[in-house]
Amino acid sequence: MQGLHKYLSGDGDKMIELRIDDTKVEVKAGATVLEAALQAGVYIPNLCYHPDIPPIGSCRLCIVEIDGVRGVPTSCTTPAKEGMVVRTDTPKLQNLRKDILWLILSAYPGDPEKASQLRKVADWIGRKDLLPGSVPKPANILPAFDDPFFVRDLDKCILCGRCVRMCQDVRKTGAIGLVNRGIKTVVGTGGNAPLKDSGCKFCLACVEVCPSGALYDKEKLEEPERAKKLLPCVNTCPAGIDIPRYVRLIAAGKYQDALEVIREKVPFPLTLGYACNHACEEACRRGSLNSPISIRALKRFVAERDSGRWRSKLVIEPSTGKQVAVVGAGPGGLTAAWYLRQAGHAVTVFEALSEPGGMMRSVIPAYRLPRKVLAGEISEITAIGVKIVTNSEVKSIDVLFEQGFDAVFVAVGAPSGMKMGAEGENDPRIMDGICFLRAVSFGKKTDIAGEVLVVGGGNVAMDVARTALRVGSKKVTVLYRRTREEMPALPEEVEEAVKEGVKFRFLTAPEKISSSGKKLGVECILMKLGEPDAGGRRRPVPIEGSNIVIKADRIITAIGQRPAVPDGFALPLDKKCCIQADPETMACSRKGVFAGGDAVSGPASIIEAVQAGRKAAVSIDKYLGGSGVIDRPVIPAEEPPFCLGRDESFCSCERAGLPSISAAKRRSNFDLAELSLKEKDAIDAAKRCLRCELRLKISKAPMPPDKKE
Repeated sequence: MQGLHKYLSGDGDKMIELRIDDTKVEVKAGATVLEAALQAGVYIPNLCYHPDIPPIGSCRLCIVEIDGVRGVPTSCTTPAKEGMVVRTDTPKLQNLRKDILWLILSAYPGDPEKASQLRKVADWIGRKDLLPGSVPKPANILPAFDDPFFVRDLDKCILCGRCVRMCQDVRKTGAIGLVNRGIKTVVGTGGNAPLKDSGCKFCLACVEVCPSGALYDKEKLEEPERAKKLLPCVNTCPAGIDIPRYVRLIAAGKYQDALEVIREKVPFPLTLGYACNHACEEACRRGSLNSPISIRALKRFVAERDSGRWRSKLVIEPSTGKQVAVVGAGPGGLTAAWYLRQAGHAVTVFEALSEPGGMMRSVIPAYRLPRKVLAGEISEITAIGVKIVTNSEVKSIDVLFEQGFDAVFVAVGAPSGMKMGAEGENDPRIMDGICFLRAVSFGKKTDIAGEVLVVGGGNVAMDVARTALRVGSKKVTVLYRRTREEMPALPEEVEEAVKEGVKFRFLTAPEKISSSGKKLGVECILMKLGEPDAGGRRRPVPIEGSNIVIKADRIITAIGQRPAVPDGFALPLDKKCCIQADPETMACSRKGVFAGGDAVSGPASIIEAVQAGRKAAVSIDKYLGGSGVIDRPVIPAEEPPFCLGRDESFCSCERAGLPSISAAKRRSNFDLAELSLKEKDAIDAAKRCLRCELRLKISKAPMPPDKKE
C-alpha cells in the first residue's frame, strides 16, 4: 500500500536535508520527522503510527526534541523541514516514554504477547513502576468470539486508533469507531451492533494493524504458510490461478482482463468454467460468513464473453529445433503441448481415441460440458501449431525416440474401471461406468433399460446415474456404502441427480450377484459407520445378518479407475498401476521421459491434470535447453483499489443460485442443464468477495531493533 497517502508520497521530487541524532538525512519534502528517521535507520518508538494510515500522534511514544521548537512534539505528525535538528533519544525523552508506557500498560491485563508490537516496544523502552505495588486494572470486557475470523479482546485495546483509521480512512467502510467517552471509550460499532450488521466487510485490515493483541485471528497465521492461509482459493487451485484478481476485475466490469488473468495459467478457461471441481470454492473464506463466492460460474461467465483479444498478445518463441511427443490428448497432455509450443518446440500429441479431449471428451456428459465448448478450446491449441494425431495408440516409447522425438510426456490418464470384487460380477449385464459413459459420448449403443443400479458415490457415479436416465432407464438407484455426508461427489452433483429422479440407498454394499430370470439379484449387506479411515471419512462396517436382495435389469459400477500403461513403455509402476514419476519435475526413470496427470496420481480432476501438464512443460523445456518459464503475463499488473466503501447489505448478501433448465426437460436429451450467470448476477457475485488479498498488501509496522544500541 506504499504511496497510498500523501503522508508517504511527499511533495513531488523535491528533497530536503535535516539532521537526526547527528546524522544528515535527506528525504522528500512532505515526509514527517518519524518517516525521515525510519528511512535513515533511526528507530523512534511508536504504536499509533502506521505507514498506511494518516497519523494522529495519539500514543505520544514517538516524541522528539527539535531545536527551536517548544516542548516534545510527536514525530509522526511533525513535518520534516530543511535544516531541522532533531534528537530522538535523550534522557528526558527516555523518561517521558517510560511514563507514557506505564500509562498505556496500567489497564492492560498481564504481559502482551511476545510477537506483538506492544511487547517489543515495551521491551525496547523499558518499563518502570511509578507506583510501587500497583497492578493493572483492566476494564474486564469479555472477549468476543462470535465473529467468524477473529477475536475481539477489548481488554487489550490501547486505543491507538489504528484499526479505526484503517476502517474509516483507508477502507472507507466505517464499520467501527471510538464509542463512549472518557475512560469508558472503546472501539466498537454503532449501537453495539454485531460486525455483520455494521457494514463490516471482513477484510481483516483492522486485525493486521492492531499492535496490542486486542484483535487476533482465530486461525494462527505464521510464515511461510501465512499467505496460503489468507488466500485459500489460490492455494487450493492446483494451477495457482489468481482468483482474487479475476473476481475483482469482473466486479469492475473488466471481463476481457479477467479472462486474460485466467488464461495466464490455463488453456481451458471455458471448459473449467463448466466442469471444474472448484476446490477453491470449498476453501473460500466467504463461506464462513454464509456461502462461498461462485468462482467456477464467474470463470464461465467471462470465458463465454471471450472477444479473442488475448490472441494478439500470444507470443510463440522461435523454433528450437526440438520435438516433443505427448501421449494422450487429455487436459494434462494438451496443457503441456500448449506451453511447450509457445516455448518454440514442435509438439505432436498422439491420441488413441477418435477425438481429442481425454476424459473431458469421453466421460464428462454433454449436459455438463458441451462438445463444441471443448472442441473450440482444443482448436486454439492446434491453431498455434500443435499437431494432434487421433486413432493413434502408442504402445512403445522407444518407437517415439526412433522417430526423432527429443522428449516424451506420457499423459494416458486412468481409463480403466475397477472391479467391485463381488461374486458374479462378470455377468454381461454388469457394465463399468467409464466404459458406459465413453460409449454414450461416442454414440454407441448401450442397451440400458428398465431398473438400473449404480454402485459408487463419486462424481463419475453421479454422471453415470444421470446419463442412464437420459438413455432409457426407467429407474436408477445409487448404492453407496457410506452416508450422503461421506460421498466424494460434489454436493451440487448429488442435488442435481436427486432433482432428475435418481434414487439413493445409503449404507448398502453389494456382495454377490446372481441371475434371477430376466433380472439380476444383487445381494447386499447393510453397513454402519465406524471409526474414521486414513482419509478422515468414517469407515463402513458390515452389520452381520443384515443381507438383503435388490432386483435390477442392469448394474453399472463406478467405484474408481486406474491407469492402463502399456508394457512397451517400460516404466516402473506402483501397486495401483500408476507410473512412478517425480511429483515436482514429472521426470521418470527413463531419460527424456516425463509423466503426469491421472496416469501418475490416479483419478483426479481436470484442473489437477492441467497443473501436471504445466509442471511437465516447465521440466521438459528445461531438459531441452530452455528457461522453463512458461507463465507470460498477458495484462500488466494493476494496483488493486484499497477503498472498499460501505455496503450495509454486504454480509447478508447470499450466493445466487445458478439458473438451470427444469429436471422434467432433461430426461430425454443431453442439452446443457446448468445455464450461465446473467451480467448483473455475475457482478453481484463478484462483489461478494472478501478481498482477502488486500491484507497482504498492508505495510508492516516499524518494529524496534532486536537490541537497543
